[in-house]
Amino acid sequence: MQPPCTPAPTSFTLPDLVSHCKFPLRISRHRKTVTSETKRWLFKCSGNLMGQKRAAYHGLNAGLLTSMCYPRAGHSRLRLCNDFLTYLFHIDNLSDDMTNLGTKATADIILNTLYHPTTYRSETRIHKMTLDFWRRLIQTGSRGTQQRFIETFDFFFAAVTEQARDRQAGIIPDLESYIMMRRDTSGCKPTFVLIEYANNLDIPDEVMEHPLIRNLGEAANDLVTWSNDLFSYNVEQSKGDNHNMIPVVMAQRGLRLQEAVDFVGDLCLECVDRFEADKAALPSWGPEIDAQVETYVQGLADWMVGSLHWSFESERYFGKGGRQVKQSRVVNLLPPRVRY
Repeated sequence: MQPPCTPAPTSFTLPDLVSHCKFPLRISRHRKTVTSETKRWLFKCSGNLMGQKRAAYHGLNAGLLTSMCYPRAGHSRLRLCNDFLTYLFHIDNLSDDMTNLGTKATADIILNTLYHPTTYRSETRIHKMTLDFWRRLIQTGSRGTQQRFIETFDFFFAAVTEQARDRQAGIIPDLESYIMMRRDTSGCKPTFVLIEYANNLDIPDEVMEHPLIRNLGEAANDLVTWSNDLFSYNVEQSKGDNHNMIPVVMAQRGLRLQEAVDFVGDLCLECVDRFEADKAALPSWGPEIDAQVETYVQGLADWMVGSLHWSFESERYFGKGGRQVKQSRVVNLLPPRVRY
């Protein structure tokens, strides 16, 4: 006699990441102003946000995320950060449905715009949006900030292109490969560079390349990214998208859904612990540099705690029920979407 089949799960329970991440949550006083200004900028530049796409933008609540992640930025710098985050979500939505060739074409336009802002020309909307925020950033951003921004955005597109190839081929990568790719597909690296811009920092390259500074950025990236995999899993599984750590560990380790969720949750908790340990071990580079490093590291902490709280305020992952999910931590699985 065969054992009875285990019924397919209808829900799962999120780990309590919010309680474990104890960094203070701060929100910029410029939130409402920059949200309105970015809205006008996006609708003017994109030209194609109608119906469901426009509703999705409003439900995204990007202005809140920006205000939580760059709470000490002045108005004009916060506005650019909010423009970029909104733009990045716009790019993410485009790339989700792109083939490898489509992703590469978009990357070529954007990277040519960044590397050659005075000579490269394109009639595409994405070029005009990229050129607009990039011209504003290079006016006041330090040379190191500009260079790190371009490099990390380049890494983003290389990883997104690889992701598109895997998605098209139906490939689920192993966990180690997935982690390496996801650290770039998340888009966290260029947004962390904007911590320097938002706070008018000019930290020497040798300090930014110190192993502990890199480790702090990696721990923050991992928490933001892996928690995002937990929060976005329900929507992604309904679309048959396997570029998420949960199906990766389910496939590689033979775990059931809740076991995989718990596994990823434990990794997220460890990220906070890694961050705090590395922060306590930072050396001194002198009073002036130390003050800038402290501001940068605080910016990483702002991103960690801000992204966690924002994920339940946005409609991107849990619709209008985010606050209820935040309280109960129970996520009811969506049915698969039918594609015609």
